Amino acid sequence: MEEKKGFWKGLVAGLMISILICGMIIAGKQIYTLVGLLAEQKAASAQSDASDTEAATDSTSTSFIDDSATINKMQTLESLIDDYYYLDAVDDNALREGAYKGIFEALGDPYSVYYTADEFNALMEQTEGIYYGIGAYISTNPDTNITMISGVIAGTPAEEAGLLAGDQIYEVDGEDVTGLTSEEVVAKIKGEEGTTVVLTIYREGELNTKEFDIVRAKIESPTVTYKMYDDKIAYIGIMEFDEVTLDQFTEALKNAKNDGMLGLVLDLRDNPGGNLNIVNDIARQILPKGLIVYTEDKNGKREEYTCDGKNELTVPMVVLVNGNSASASEILAGAIKDYKKGTLLGTTTYGKGIVQRIIGLEDGSAVKITVSTYFTPNGNNIHKIGITPDEVLEFDADKYVSDGYDNQLERALEIIRTGK
Repeated sequence: MEEKKGFWKGLVAGLMISILICGMIIAGKQIYTLVGLLAEQKAASAQSDASDTEAATDSTSTSFIDDSATINKMQTLESLIDDYYYLDAVDDNALREGAYKGIFEALGDPYSVYYTADEFNALMEQTEGIYYGIGAYISTNPDTNITMISGVIAGTPAEEAGLLAGDQIYEVDGEDVTGLTSEEVVAKIKGEEGTTVVLTIYREGELNTKEFDIVRAKIESPTVTYKMYDDKIAYIGIMEFDEVTLDQFTEALKNAKNDGMLGLVLDLRDNPGGNLNIVNDIARQILPKGLIVYTEDKNGKREEYTCDGKNELTVPMVVLVNGNSASASEILAGAIKDYKKGTLLGTTTYGKGIVQRIIGLEDGSAVKITVSTYFTPNGNNIHKIGITPDEVLEFDADKYVSDGYDNQLERALEIIRTGK
């Protein structure tokens, strides 16, 4: 019992441990897109910057953890579990991790999350663009807590098994995942190459759930697609803003220019967001000189992200957006709209105008915490509002399913071809 009595003392010590801010800012609906975090962690011991390093404690502040009554109550709860809990053996580590998660859940912010070391490793692996899994993009609606397939990568086990965007995930290997974050579900789906994972899926319009047995494989995530039409109108779709996205977009745009691009359709539909630095680097290949976006933290400190205008696009552009275009994709779409560099077409975007920072802890775990609000160049805060397109056009899903006709894309091409 002495060892167990030290549980909450260990919890307190864990919460007070020094942390390294890895300088990583995230802008995504359910964030699983970072860049350079591991490299920064490795370099932290050799090179540190006062602006990138913070202590987890502040001797001048008051913490609820310093309250002896809180510690006593935690110990009492542990004793009650130890004395009375009947069903299963108690995993002390699971209790600790649950307590850490509970602190962040109490914030009432679906974007502020505690990650176990395994979850954080899975997060990092996915953002590098290469991982072992099924080849599906997964996101969680924070309003309903339903985790779903938001996209399927061509040529992967997910596509071969018949998974579709919009499929709702209810179980992974028979375990109910309702209410879990997308990161937690991703961690359960990923695994060793050649092993099998069973997903229980609900598909809209069908009465019963379906089970999919999917063999995991090595996945290299394509986040950008490119096509050139016969009349020299280029199509570039960005699925999310990952570490690999910048090079993929740069290559696609270079190909478009070399192929004689006379107009551009930029497709941000169903893009849940991603890395703030990546989207700004992409914006610098499109926008004129000036602000791309600026953020303000709880103390009113403003940070600006700007473009020098040296690579400003001069061809007509249409940007496709919908209700699943969130955060980083809204930053790009909002800046294009404010500068009148293109026509926004589709439906009102998701409306996520807040930014998260990933903070790595010394024990390998991490937290993601909301640190600021962002504003478009014209000073618009789109959080819980979204961006209204210049032309509103609902997607005709029935037509697309029946014959592959994308009415929004066709209208975008028409705008560029006719100028109206």
